[in-house]
Amino acid sequence: MSGISEYIDSEVKGNEVVLFMKGTPGFPQCGFSGQVVQILDYLGVDYKGINILTSGELRQGIKDYSNWPTIPQLYVKGEFVGGCDIVREMFQSGELQPFLEEKGISVKGAA
Repeated sequence: MSGISEYIDSEVKGNEVVLFMKGTPGFPQCGFSGQVVQILDYLGVDYKGINILTSGELRQGIKDYSNWPTIPQLYVKGEFVGGCDIVREMFQSGELQPFLEEKGISVKGAA
């Protein structure tokens, strides 16, 4: 495992909810990352946002790690959930909040 893969692996396994995104939760730098931030914030989920724009190696590394070509990427309890489309569909269908609660993630907001 390369250094970047080890870093990604430690972040995914060391945080209950982690979002690899363009920008930061306070300042998303793409619409798709922004949508996932809005959903997580609406639900009141505590999560760590990791800005992939800080490093080309990180940007490519997360795609290799998940075998998923797009950003953002959401991980819950070490498990890859998906990108913006999947998170948005889960939220709109009412699946996201129960999924998070089943994983033991505190959901404070109303969905």
